[in-house]
Amino acid sequence: MFHTIIVVGNVGRDAEMRYTPSGAAVASFSVATNRQYTASSGEKIKETVWFRISAWGKQAEICNQYVKKGMKVLVEGRLTADPNTGGPRVWTGNDGSSRASFEVTAATVRFLSSRGEYESNTGGGQMDAGDMLPEEDDIPF
Repeated sequence: MFHTIIVVGNVGRDAEMRYTPSGAAVASFSVATNRQYTASSGEKIKETVWFRISAWGKQAEICNQYVKKGMKVLVEGRLTADPNTGGPRVWTGNDGSSRASFEVTAATVRFLSSRGEYESNTGGGQMDAGDMLPEEDDIPF
């Protein structure tokens, strides 16, 4: 069996890096997707859905370096269910309302913001985190 999810949206916070006890790199950041539609009553509805993204290994290191709040990204990966419920992670917000987040383990992260919006050394436009690996001559060992 196989499932995949593609999320395109704006980064809600800079990527944060951590390491597992075994030394594996993990970068976490959030992505907001927006949808606007008109209800049958004629009212315009704006809907935002948040996704918590985890990237691993070399991709995590690159995301930690380049993923910044506000930039546009495309994330392809798989949904990671809450082990207790089998669904999204549910919690109570500061205002007392129920909240849920969808967690995605990234297989691919593409940076969609143009070079003019964010500084980068790769020429701007559509980039894949894997495209940003250093050239062989740049590796310090």
